[in-house]
Amino acid sequence: MTEGLDVAALQSRLVEFARVRQWGPFHTPKNLAVALSVEASELVEIFQWLTPEQSARVMEDEDSAHRVRDEVADVLAYLLQFCDVLGVDVLAALAEKIDRNESRFPAP
Repeated sequence: MTEGLDVAALQSRLVEFARVRQWGPFHTPKNLAVALSVEASELVEIFQWLTPEQSARVMEDEDSAHRVRDEVADVLAYLLQFCDVLGVDVLAALAEKIDRNESRFPAP
């Protein structure tokens, strides 16, 4: 299903999707950061009242699993659009952060 997909290709599809709908004026860093926060909150909402045990099994129920996948997709979509607008290489940023964390938190 994900064979042949990569972050850059998906990011390009999102940019084109917004471009043809003339959403550019609305895709400011502030608006995209807010939208990202809202979508992350919708993901949190799925787990809000679940016990730790229930949350660990959330993907066993197809309705819940579908909701989780949709919210994860929304979060990633807004993050990729945010990064595009600001010129952030999301994979490079993640790699640099992992490097810093490995230095800050050495393995025991």
